Amino acid sequence: MKIDKDSPPEDYLALALAIHELLNRLPVTMRTKERRGVRIENGRVIDCDYTGPVLEEAIRDCKVIKTIPKEGAYKGIPVLVVPVVKDGEAIAAIGVVDTTMGIFSDLETICRRKPSP
Repeated sequence: MKIDKDSPPEDYLALALAIHELLNRLPVTMRTKERRGVRIENGRVIDCDYTGPVLEEAIRDCKVIKTIPKEGAYKGIPVLVVPVVKDGEAIAAIGVVDTTMGIFSDLETICRRKPSP
């Protein structure tokens, strides 16, 4: 599998679906720098011409972003988006939508607490 900044969704759809399954079917989005991408929910591709503001920001700024979008399809729901970096340039971005509303982060924090003696 080869992904470049102008790869069409068909080139990385299998990867996006695998990530979706790995994350217990949390919604996953992915796009390349020059082309809109995919949006996957409940084991199905629901959009093959998708982009979102956080995907675009992660590519533009070449950084990991954990936020709650103020616009777009996932407005008001926590997302985590990571750039796919090649030779120092973000060529794509992959996002996961935390429809649990942050419960996994909360559990991780709780589990790290040490009981008092």
